[in-house]
Amino acid sequence: MQYTYQATVEEDPDGGFIVTFADVPEAITAGDTFEEAIINAREALGLALRGILQDDRSLPQPAAHDGVPVAVAADEAAKLAVIQAFRQAGITKSELARRLGKTETEARRILDPDHGTKIGLLQEALLALGQEIVVTVRKAA
Repeated sequence: MQYTYQATVEEDPDGGFIVTFADVPEAITAGDTFEEAIINAREALGLALRGILQDDRSLPQPAAHDGVPVAVAADEAAKLAVIQAFRQAGITKSELARRLGKTETEARRILDPDHGTKIGLLQEALLALGQEIVVTVRKAA
């Protein structure tokens, strides 16, 4: 699972830049400079993807080919991956808690898109769901 989407960055006639995502129309932002617009785009993309999951919808597959690649933050990508893997596993929150040796309340927090969870616990959850995190480092946009 990758959480990188192509952003369209356009100059705003009133100054600055506007950023949109064809694959995630909920993610719209702007910035006074190109760099600021891309930083804001990363945050807007993460918020939009979390909102999609909160609405119990599936995340869109990145399909756009043109634009500037924007990835969500690593911890956010891990959180999104856990939620997607949990849904695909078809298990209960109680079962996830059992696999992790945690309480059901802790499992609920791990699966809450807006609850901050440390990357180590997200990695444990992914392993319990048969997934693993693989880190790729690339040049920033």
